[in-house]
Amino acid sequence: MKINIHTRHAALASDFNEIVEEKLQSMERFSIQIDRIEVEVTHEQNPRQGKHSHHVVIASHGSGPALRAEASEFNDLAAFDVAIKSIELQIRKIHEKSKDYKRETIRTMPVAE
Repeated sequence: MKINIHTRHAALASDFNEIVEEKLQSMERFSIQIDRIEVEVTHEQNPRQGKHSHHVVIASHGSGPALRAEASEFNDLAAFDVAIKSIELQIRKIHEKSKDYKRETIRTMPVAE
């Protein structure tokens, strides 16, 4: 999975890239095909937007499902955490739909005579 990070009018935290890569790589445990993920961080200069000055958009591209999440918080890491929770919920739903719940148990197996 390739991860692209774009910024607009924002200075990222020093460990932002490592945190993004770590959390997005952990999504591979669901075995959902994702080719590329783009993370866009925007900083609003307006002082009235203090609590929601950093806006993060996470979008997936490629042959897998289309995933997209947005969040606005007081800093880039907090906004990313909120957005990644939304992406993880979407991936979990897709993963649950792909599970096979029609397995035969010993009680429902036909008896061979």
